[in-house]
Amino acid sequence: MLMEEPSALFFCAKVSEDKMKQAPEHLVNLIEPIVEGLGYECVGIEYNPHPKHGLLRIYIDAENGILVEDCTKVSHQISGVMDVEDPITSNYHLEVSSPGADRPFFKVSQFERYVGSTVLVHLFKAIDGRRKITGLIVKVEGEIISLQEGDQVFEVPFIAMSKAKLVPEYLIGKGGRSGK
Repeated sequence: MLMEEPSALFFCAKVSEDKMKQAPEHLVNLIEPIVEGLGYECVGIEYNPHPKHGLLRIYIDAENGILVEDCTKVSHQISGVMDVEDPITSNYHLEVSSPGADRPFFKVSQFERYVGSTVLVHLFKAIDGRRKITGLIVKVEGEIISLQEGDQVFEVPFIAMSKAKLVPEYLIGKGGRSGK
């Protein structure tokens, strides 16, 4: 029994390296159309499985921002579909949220939309000895995001990113970073 556990852990770690921290494709394909059908942008979906305390987090946005009522509306719709479709067999908590000032990025198109903004990017493997880069998005070409940090420009493949989020303007001048 002890011999099986490490291989299961290795398998899970290997799967997570395939793409940025996002829910499996079948969940994205189920949830995104519901959110968009309600008139919201589906910024991204995170799924952190756990036998007792799993978490399904859906980030939504709208042109005029998001209120608690918007999150409640989306949550009720998603809950109903999840109960019928039952795509997650273990226990999980559903959370619907606005992306906030330090919005997470899940797609290349989000980097394109925020060219000229600063992001904090975590990498699966080091690039030029760095596992984290806080830089200005200078351009996006295909799947390559160019980030400028000081005088250095990093050409970062999207697939190399484990996590990325916007650094709010109010933190840039102070040298601080938001969040975790």
